[in-house]
Amino acid sequence: MKMITAIINKRDASFVSDALKEGGFSFTKIATAGGFLQDGNTTLLIGTDDERVEAALSIIRHNCAKRTAAMPAVTPDARCAAGTVRIAEVTVGGATVFVTDVLHFEKM
Repeated sequence: MKMITAIINKRDASFVSDALKEGGFSFTKIATAGGFLQDGNTTLLIGTDDERVEAALSIIRHNCAKRTAAMPAVTPDARCAAGTVRIAEVTVGGATVFVTDVLHFEKM
C-alpha cells in the first residue's frame, strides 16, 4: 500500500477531486498555503494499493495546470526610480507529489 501526498493549486482542487472520485479513489483534502507565494493550495492524502499508484498520478497530472502569476520582485533593487515595485512573473500550479510506503493501514 502507498500514501500519495499531492500538493496542488486550489484552482485545480475540484477538477482533481472529481476525477479521483470518478476513478474510485478515496482521499482526504486539507487546505494549505505555500511558503513562497503564500497562495492557497490543497493537499490531498490518497491511500491506494501499489498497482493503482500510476492511475492516481495520471489523474493528478492531467488535471493540474501550470499558469503564470504576477508577484512583487523581492530583489534588493526591486524599487523602480518612480518608487513603484517591480512585478515578476512566476510559474505556479502543477503538482508536487510524494509517494511513500504504508507499513500498516486500518480503517476503523
